[in-house]
Amino acid sequence: MKKSITQSLIITTLAGTVAFMSSCKKYLDLTSPSTIDQTTAFASASYTNSALIGCYNQLIGDNGYGQRMSLILTQSADDFKTSGAYNPADRRGVSLYGSNADNSEFPSPFAQSYVGAERANICIKGIQNSPLFATSALMKQYYGEALALRAMFYFDLVKNWGDVVAQFIPSADEQVFDVPVTDKKVILDQLIADLGIAENLVPWIRESGFSDTRFTRGAIKGLRARIALFRGGYLLNEATHADERSSNYLDYYKIAMQECADVMARRDEHDLNPVYENIFKSLHSATRFDDKNELMFEIGAFGGNATTDSKIGYYNGIKFNASSSIGGGGGGMLAIPTYFYEFDQLGDCRRDVTIGSWQIDANTQKTPNAFNAMSDAKFRRSWSIVIGGTAQNFGINWPVLRFADILLMYAEADNEVNGAPSGAAKSALQEVRDRAFVGFLSREPAMPTSHDDFFNAIVKERLLEFGGEGLRKYDLIRWKLSATTQQQVQAKLAQLQAGTGAYANVPSYIYYKPSAYLQGTSQAEVAAINLYGGAPNTVLFQPGLGTSSAPSGYTSVSWRASISTTSDVQAFMQYFQEGSREVFPWPTSVLTRNTKLVQKYGY
Repeated sequence: MKKSITQSLIITTLAGTVAFMSSCKKYLDLTSPSTIDQTTAFASASYTNSALIGCYNQLIGDNGYGQRMSLILTQSADDFKTSGAYNPADRRGVSLYGSNADNSEFPSPFAQSYVGAERANICIKGIQNSPLFATSALMKQYYGEALALRAMFYFDLVKNWGDVVAQFIPSADEQVFDVPVTDKKVILDQLIADLGIAENLVPWIRESGFSDTRFTRGAIKGLRARIALFRGGYLLNEATHADERSSNYLDYYKIAMQECADVMARRDEHDLNPVYENIFKSLHSATRFDDKNELMFEIGAFGGNATTDSKIGYYNGIKFNASSSIGGGGGGMLAIPTYFYEFDQLGDCRRDVTIGSWQIDANTQKTPNAFNAMSDAKFRRSWSIVIGGTAQNFGINWPVLRFADILLMYAEADNEVNGAPSGAAKSALQEVRDRAFVGFLSREPAMPTSHDDFFNAIVKERLLEFGGEGLRKYDLIRWKLSATTQQQVQAKLAQLQAGTGAYANVPSYIYYKPSAYLQGTSQAEVAAINLYGGAPNTVLFQPGLGTSSAPSGYTSVSWRASISTTSDVQAFMQYFQEGSREVFPWPTSVLTRNTKLVQKYGY
């Protein structure tokens, strides 16, 4: 909960009234309550800062990273999915790649991203025209932040909708109506160029005086690396319906590699948090457990409302019964059952931080979840400052960029550029693994040496490191692995249901007694689940009794027996189609406002 975002929300937009007209303008229905004109506003560093806060403000709320941009549009991969039965018109359709153009989850985040981009355009123009711009380092810093914010909004649009209408001037200056879409490659190239300018205008985080809810140099470099890898990956050609990679893709990997190397050279600014769990605890309150600044950029949540706060921890996260002393929440996202067994049985501390194998009942006691009902666990109401009551907004921030991502992006780019991993790439991967296996280093996988083996190791490591953080879906798309992953996981689920192959020793049922909620470390919390037969790390890896009838004093819960590969409720990427479903459809409301738009293929 970063208070820097809450400062002086004086100017929500400086455009006056922007017509809700054709083309991009139609997405920008902005009416400013401010009486400050643009000339006056950008002649003052203080007012300019307030205008920037108005841009940051469009990243959060139910239609931003407070829910839809973080927990709904992104959760469609081999880590987590949305709970509930399939419906093409709501969040379940999004999760199963089966949405239609009338899906209720699309219009608002689509529009809010354009509002954010418009506010950034206004700030960029206003700062450039300011009499302070030539001489004020602070105004140049604000200019860098505005460029980064615009890049963030447009990257979100491209990731989710592919080729979109792109406008890099304020709508009031745009003379053309019904603007056609711009190729995503052109947009991404513009963002990469803009961020190359922006990164040299803003200070590093410890020099800035800002928290990590504002863009500083490391965060902009990291965002530039992420966009460069996306640009260098496979992108959907919306004309040919094929995922294609540019012939000069290595140029983008080189950009990413250099940006990450720059950040890795400044360990005084950003480094790995030695305790994986503490990264996520730090997102929940003003109390920080991240002295290393692994959290490089996060979206600030505040205010207890749907506009400036988040539903993180209420919609998703560990499940808390509403009658518990902590209050209700969680369970809107479920782990793909095979994900649990991707982690090492004993050594990888990330499993119990990432996957909610337990829940809290009405008596505030801990009970195990059924195997098909495990939640995500990096967000927990009990870690927030909002305990008890019926509130749905807990002031929990969303993590956009972590130093661990810098290390793994560097390792991936190095391997691709050099045709095999260098010593530096191996060391970067090793750092991430060493933290994950702290106390169990001997259980770490062997370090691969060939290009293909190292790439596969990066694919696996990113799955384990960033589960539930909204990255996996876009990683699979840029690697052109979505269809392959769909097939692989569906085959694993079939094996899991049958209890064959790697899952031959997974029990059909487990038996428990309620136990105390310790509110200790995640590993200790899982270890203390009271199961018949011993500790979870033993019981969940042996066949067990094989019957739904529980031993005396215990209650039975379905484990492997809960898996059904034919159920829409438990389906995985059920409606994914390579060549179309990498992007969302145009919302119907958008099609009615721009005659140059044609519904995307496959919808």
